[in-house]
Amino acid sequence: NESDGAFNISNFWDTLNQAVKAVSQEATKLSLAFSKPPLPSQQDGEKLADSILKSVLTLSTVYYWLPKSQGVSLRRQVRDATVEVLEGVAQLVEVILSSPLQSLSQEQLTSTGGVWSACDQFAQLPQDNKAAVLVVLSAQIGVVKDAIEEIEQALAEADDPYSDVLDDDQGGDEPRGNQDTYWSEKDRSVIGPCQGLMKASAACLRKLTSAVKANGDVSTSQNLAQLDDLADITKEISPCVDDLALCLYPPMDYSGVESNVRRKHTRSIITNQTQKSSHVCGESQLTWVQFLDGAVDHNLQKAKDLIHNS
Repeated sequence: NESDGAFNISNFWDTLNQAVKAVSQEATKLSLAFSKPPLPSQQDGEKLADSILKSVLTLSTVYYWLPKSQGVSLRRQVRDATVEVLEGVAQLVEVILSSPLQSLSQEQLTSTGGVWSACDQFAQLPQDNKAAVLVVLSAQIGVVKDAIEEIEQALAEADDPYSDVLDDDQGGDEPRGNQDTYWSEKDRSVIGPCQGLMKASAACLRKLTSAVKANGDVSTSQNLAQLDDLADITKEISPCVDDLALCLYPPMDYSGVESNVRRKHTRSIITNQTQKSSHVCGESQLTWVQFLDGAVDHNLQKAKDLIHNS
């Protein structure tokens, strides 16, 4: 498909969608044939097996048409969607083989619906690498936002972030005796700049999303590769934020907090440097990248000072 150097992306999508539709239809036919007695004849059973086999092999083949030169992020998402369909068909066949043929079981209904759902996902797939990278960024923003909100909610719940999960056996207004479930004043002061780092990550992802939307280009191999680099680097942000958030809960381990703060700082600097060298970063974007660099440095230093200040 790529041998002449002119990959036809619209032809690819048309053919892929036809292949997905065929898998959905064949899965439905197979499920209906084994939904009630009598069993299909040997000959009809072989025809059904051949048809569904042909449909999944066609879908797999069409996926392989999509070259990496169209963007690694796009190819990964098409691959994951294809695998989900194939796994759904495999599960449906296993359920049919293991179920006694008396009536349509709930498990067979669920498996059939699983294939339909996996096939329906193809309508929502990004159509090019720019859109695929925006999907990655959106997922990262969601995870970081959740981590920030969880910490804010825990801080708002008086002195005890575990009040909703631990029973107070003592009754009355007396606090629990285990101080490991409470934040000290120093703990709370350390959380401040850590929240600042997490919010800087969220701001970075939002700004990067806007830059990709405005300037993302898929017309050259260099720009496609730069978009993939941005996607790969931003995937490292949410695990860093999650790890930092988790180590803030009492009893606070200051060495663990400092280690995660340093790791978060390094990840932020790498992300910002990658943005600066990317085609998505114009003059207007440079200003906020530099601002975020400053905010990250400030919060790192503040966190370290508070940790080591007895």
